[in-house]
Amino acid sequence: MPLTSPSAPPWDVHRLPRADGRVFLVTGGNAGIGYFTAEQLSATGATVVLGSRDPARAEAAVASIRSRVPGAAVRAVRLDLADLSSLTAVVESLEVSALDAVVHNAGVALDDPPRRETRDGHELMFGTNHLGHFALTGRLLPLLSAAPAARVVTVGSFAAKSERLDLDDLPSRREYRAGRTYGRSKLAQMYFGLELDRRLRGRGSPVRSVVVHPGGALDSLTPPRPPVHERGLGARLVAAPAALFVQGKHAGAWPAVRAVLDPAVRGGQLWGPRLFGLRGAPRQEAVWSHLADTAVAARLWDASCDLTGTDPGS
Repeated sequence: MPLTSPSAPPWDVHRLPRADGRVFLVTGGNAGIGYFTAEQLSATGATVVLGSRDPARAEAAVASIRSRVPGAAVRAVRLDLADLSSLTAVVESLEVSALDAVVHNAGVALDDPPRRETRDGHELMFGTNHLGHFALTGRLLPLLSAAPAARVVTVGSFAAKSERLDLDDLPSRREYRAGRTYGRSKLAQMYFGLELDRRLRGRGSPVRSVVVHPGGALDSLTPPRPPVHERGLGARLVAAPAALFVQGKHAGAWPAVRAVLDPAVRGGQLWGPRLFGLRGAPRQEAVWSHLADTAVAARLWDASCDLTGTDPGS
């Protein structure tokens, strides 16, 4: 089944469709892939809200977008996914009656031990990347349901492709390795995004959930956006050979932007870069075999409900 009708023009990452009057929330919109997702969505005429736990960095990102997108309707709200008790206030601070899309992009990636925890006592990466977005979705669903065809877009990671969840040790208490725990936290997000769509369809909701990943996205291949992102000549020279295989974070944002805007994208799909899943224009790809395990997704869902006190599918 084709992704677009024969008369529809091919998707062009540099010529996005208009989205005037729509409202999008991008978590972690002050830096990296989240920043470029927000910048690109702002160019469509939509209102874009950046969720960030750092007000100063958020305002710098807002200023950068406004300098590059004349007339951009962009603003920021304080969002700390590591503090579940704060999320209700975040939703209220949006001050909108409907939300057309949320891009679950924010994340924590630790390189080294020691193991750290959120305010709620969850391992920091799993608690922020997965549980925070899980709980936030539950609070946002009334606003999403009020829009005609809203989308929840969850940004996973290519690093999750080689990981498997340990459902008996989701907090990584028995054995903690930062890289593995990060990959599993992103895998949990991706399971969540697919399971959310199944549950939304099961209850007849018009909201759809899509999972994307950015492929290989490096800071050193990312165009400068001072003071949000700066790179020196040395970094550019060192990264040049890698450009054959991976890309910058501006391109890493393309699958999420398409998942928000393209009416041909359907709930329950996985989107990533065209070339080996690492770089290039966004395309739909087959759901990874382990992500298709609905029994694992259901167990993770139940555990996440218990850990957050929230059920986004109810």
